[in-house]
Order: sequence, then C-alpha cells, then structure tokens
Amino acid sequence: MIKQKKYIKIALFFGICLFAFNSYGQDLQTYINEAISNSPEIQKFQLRFDIASEKVNEANWVPNTEVSAGYFVSEPETRVGAQRARFSIKQMLPWFGTITARENYATSMAEADYVEVTIAKRKLALSVSQIYYQLYEIRAKQLVLDQNIELLQNYERLALTSVEVGKASAVDVLKLQIRQNELQQEKEVLTQQSKGFQAAANSLLNRDFDKEITVVDTLEMPIEDMQLSFDALSLNPELLKYDKLNESVLQSELLNLREAQPMFGFGLDYIPVSERTDINMTDNGKDIVMPMVSISIPIFNNRYKSITKQNDLRQQEIHSQKDERLNVLKAELAKTISQRNQARIKFNTQQKNLEQAENAEEILIKNYETGTIDFNDVLDIQELQLKFQMSQIESVKQYYAQSALIHYLVE
Repeated sequence: MIKQKKYIKIALFFGICLFAFNSYGQDLQTYINEAISNSPEIQKFQLRFDIASEKVNEANWVPNTEVSAGYFVSEPETRVGAQRARFSIKQMLPWFGTITARENYATSMAEADYVEVTIAKRKLALSVSQIYYQLYEIRAKQLVLDQNIELLQNYERLALTSVEVGKASAVDVLKLQIRQNELQQEKEVLTQQSKGFQAAANSLLNRDFDKEITVVDTLEMPIEDMQLSFDALSLNPELLKYDKLNESVLQSELLNLREAQPMFGFGLDYIPVSERTDINMTDNGKDIVMPMVSISIPIFNNRYKSITKQNDLRQQEIHSQKDERLNVLKAELAKTISQRNQARIKFNTQQKNLEQAENAEEILIKNYETGTIDFNDVLDIQELQLKFQMSQIESVKQYYAQSALIHYLVE
C-alpha cells in the first residue's frame, strides 16, 4: 500500500531526526525501538489495523445463493402429465461496481486505523524521550553533587589546617560539614526520584520495573536551534488522521450510491412431470425447465437518502475537528518553542554566572595563599556555583525535552 509506506517513512524520519539532533542519542533510540517492539498498546493498534485490513477481503461478497425444493402433495395435472415437485436456484448480484466500492471503503478504514498505529508509536517515543531526559537530569545533578561534596571536603581540610594555625575557628569546620550533609541528603533524594522514573521507563519498555536504565553522561547545548515552520504541522499524523477519516466518508458515500441501485437476479426452476398413461402424445411427461431473471428495485429509498445526509454532516464534523486540532497543535508548538528558547536563555545566563563564581573562587584561594580566608564566603560561593550548575542541567534537560516534543509535532 503506497499510502501506508508514506506513514512508515514519516515514522522512520522521526527516528532519524532524533538521532541527528542528539549525537549521544543512540541509547535513547535503542530504548524507543525496544518500547515500540514490546508495547501492548502498539500491539493493540496493530491488531486493530490487521483486522481492518482483513475486512477488505470480507468486502468481496455477493448475496447467498438461494436453493429451494418443494413437493406437490396434491399433484397438479397438466396436458402432458402431473407435476410432482419443484426445485429452484436463484442468485442475486449487486449493481456494477458495488463490490469494488465496498473494498475501497474497507481499505480507507484500514488506512485510518494505520494512522492510529503511527500516532501511538510517536506518542510512545515522546514519552520514552521525556523520561530519558528526566533521568539524565537527575543523574547529572548527582554527579555535580559528588563534585561539590569533594570540593567541600577539600575546603574542610583547609579549614582544619587554618584552625591549627589560629586563622579559622572550629565553627567554620562544622559549617562545611553541615553543608556536606545537606548535599548528601539532596543526592539521596535524587536517588529515590531516579528509582521512580526508572520504574516508569521500564513500564513503557514492558519489562521488570527495577531493571537499570542507562543514560548519557553529558548533553551539550546545541549551537543553533532547528528552524521550524508551522506549515510542517500538516505532516503530523494527528491531522493526517482526519484526512483519512474524510476519505473513508467519501468512500462510504460512493458505496451508498451503489447500494441504492437495483440488484439483478438469475435463476432456474425445474419441475419433474409424470407421464400420462391414458394417452400417447408428443412431449408426454416432459419435465419443465424455466430460466428466470429478476430485479430488486429500492423504491422506498429513504434509507439511502438519510445515509447521504449523514455522510455530508460527518464530513463537516471531521473538518471542524481537524481545524480544532490544528489550532491546538499550533498553540502547543508555539508554547514549546517559547519554552525551548527560554531554556537556552537560562543556560547562557547561568554559564556567565558560573564563570563569575569560579573567578570569585579563585580569588578566595589566592587569599588563602596570602594567609587570609573567610569560610563564610567559601560557603556562599560554593552554594552559588551549585545553584548555577543545577540550573544549567535543568535548562539542558528542558531544551532537549521540548525539542523532542517539537519533533513529535512537526516531523
């Protein structure tokens, strides 16, 4: 089916775009493929499509052949003998093109069901991507917390040395230790959050909830944003679905017009006749063979007129639904682009702040070399650095998550 191949290409292009957008994305694409292969929901839609495809074969049918037989209890007499029984066979045939119209309608319904398969796959890919990036955020934050805990441990050793020479108090050491405890708490909380998202990911993959999900260590903010056009929304299967539904209504009306036409019938009657014993004549006891032609005319055709009106109203409804969904998708795309752009702005701002915080840290280290250091300033700078690092990770996750949604909308 040519149209079916078109949707397959769209789905493949969506996967290729995900890979090209994220050079680290092989793991993500692997999870997406696994989720699609194992998903009961996808299998449900696929079976629904298979059933609809089989209905194309079901559509190739004609009315049942009628066979009847009767026996004359009281044999009617004719000139050439008494009629003993009657055997009939009759076959009705639909109007020319009715079977083809029926097959075309079944095919259009199958194509509409195939779009549902494509939509389900894309939604599943989006869900897997969103959870994947959420797990990346959690684990990237854990790495940053480990780095900051190690940094505080270094500061703690400096503070202990300063206490020994009388340049710091034990309170400074305790503050650094308390801060380490807080960061360790944050890390443990993130571990619990990771378990929840990992269970959600495994649910999408249809496997044991505690199986490990691996994510990339680093995601870089892309140098440039992907260029977008609202016209690309026309390729979204959620809109193509309405085109397929509209086509099915058109085929339904063509079928209705064919079914509103007369039906032709062909048949044969056979009547065995007994020979007369009281007279000898030509054709004595000759059996009767009677070919028949019949026609079924839908004189009372209000049913077909009503179906035509229903199909017209159904087309109007589909057009309205498509326009409504298009407006929703446009608003969603605009919102997603805005959030993606916000993520880039926040990332760039935090990058500048982080550089300045690192400069401040260098100044503090130089002060320590000259013999003076304020560990309150150390804690303040460390807290700012952690804040900026965490914010950057959130911005990167937000950028990729919104980009995955953009791919869903326009690819």
